[in-house]
Amino acid sequence: MVPVAGLGTRLLPATKSQPKEMLPVARKPIVQYVAEELVANGIEQILFVTGRNKSSIENHFDHDPELARSLNAANKKKLLQEIQLEDLQAKFFYTRQAMQRGLGDAILCAENFAGEDPFVVALGDSILGLNAKSGTVARMAELFQSKHASCVLAVEEVPLEQTIHYGVVQPAEMQDDWCRVSNLVEKPKPENAPSNLAIAGRYVFSPLLFDLIRRVGPDARGEIQLTDAIQLMCEEGKRVLR
Repeated sequence: MVPVAGLGTRLLPATKSQPKEMLPVARKPIVQYVAEELVANGIEQILFVTGRNKSSIENHFDHDPELARSLNAANKKKLLQEIQLEDLQAKFFYTRQAMQRGLGDAILCAENFAGEDPFVVALGDSILGLNAKSGTVARMAELFQSKHASCVLAVEEVPLEQTIHYGVVQPAEMQDDWCRVSNLVEKPKPENAPSNLAIAGRYVFSPLLFDLIRRVGPDARGEIQLTDAIQLMCEEGKRVLR
């Protein structure tokens, strides 16, 4: 699932009239790169959790017969091919987060969609990999299955002074290419950060996450933080890996 309900206040005024996920990078909106990445990693069903003023995202992934006819008549075959997103081998679904109550609450909106199966979360405003090509999600899914994990996180190294912008993990039990996560802190000050490993906007979860989100209280801004639910996983001895 792809949460795209946020207000994008950090990118104002660019996001005043359009979703941050629709801001273009090299002629394509950010969220299109995310969808293409998921499809390339074997994801066949994608749920977008949207909010108010986000209808342009749904419109973007919908077929536009009038535009297609116009490009075809003008013999602009290459452009026509680029906009035919329905050719992506995935089915797109949409639900709405009724109120802005944080990322944890947005993910809770996907509970009926996920059911009893593990699921991937990819933040709709983050692009991974060189030239937007990444096999990270497929590797995470393989690790999730092989290690019987409850959660697998993608992380990236960031300068310590930037930890205030991210959820940051405290690693333990280092292995060759993965490790167990013992703690998480949401947007810590540099002097309080447990490491410089920031969550990179890709997750694989067991459905037990939904019950943990319901147990997490809202923060000072009234938002339910996903990192608090993952931290609860750590505290209860669940296998949280990165």
